[in-house]
Amino acid sequence: MKLTLGFSPCPNDTFIFDALVHQKIDTEGLNFDVYLGDVEDLNNKAFKGVLDITKISYHAYGYLTEKYTLLNAGSALGKGCGPILIKKDCHPEPVEENNLSSLKIAIPGKYTTANFLLSIAHPEANNKVEMLFSNIENAVLNGEVDAGLIIHENRFTYQNKGLVKVIDLGEYWENLTEQLIPLGGIIIKRNLSDETIHKVNRVLRKSIEYAFENPDSPLSYMREHSQEMDKDVMMQHVELYVNKYSIDLGVEGKDAITQMFNLAQEKGIIPTINNELFID
Repeated sequence: MKLTLGFSPCPNDTFIFDALVHQKIDTEGLNFDVYLGDVEDLNNKAFKGVLDITKISYHAYGYLTEKYTLLNAGSALGKGCGPILIKKDCHPEPVEENNLSSLKIAIPGKYTTANFLLSIAHPEANNKVEMLFSNIENAVLNGEVDAGLIIHENRFTYQNKGLVKVIDLGEYWENLTEQLIPLGGIIIKRNLSDETIHKVNRVLRKSIEYAFENPDSPLSYMREHSQEMDKDVMMQHVELYVNKYSIDLGVEGKDAITQMFNLAQEKGIIPTINNELFID
């Protein structure tokens, strides 16, 4: 059986999916037609229902629970791994965390979890410009925007480019909720059979376990697609976003996601959800 599968070229995703894509594990008769795209591209494809299985921002999943359900394997949850709002060290005007209303801010997409967290922390920050996540640092450096919301491996390298932190939105979320930060997950179409859905979850879990057991195995696939080619940077990225909750959400992971969605519904950021979020 062939299924369409979308994920990002970032090191955490290529680490997770390498063994599955390259048949290093038993995929139980499943084959995958792979599409690589940045997080907002994948979000938009999910809205159109283009892919059978895809990486998704949790913010976007809040709009898609009728079409898709969330796998227990493959999620990015953790601590100290949230998006960071940055500015130029020599910005001509002071950029204070408590006064973002006048700032032009680059975001990696309307439906990203990064934008969701910024909206929760600073609803007054509404002068936003959407752009590809990898272009945000340069937009800040070139003065196209006053500040930028960075995700992925950029959080490890921004300081080397003369950029400084305004607010770590992951820290904000953790202080607010005392929960893990739910960033992204893997969703699958509800109209597939229960057997297929659970088979995909099982195979994905095996792929992640294989990568943990053989950490050098996915390196060539990671390096092929990573924006930052340095092995140490790639592995920092993996260590931050791939963990025991990627293998299985467990009670703690599901509680964090549920709390995020409850808060988003209370604030009117996402519509009311009437479907079970997780696979059985």
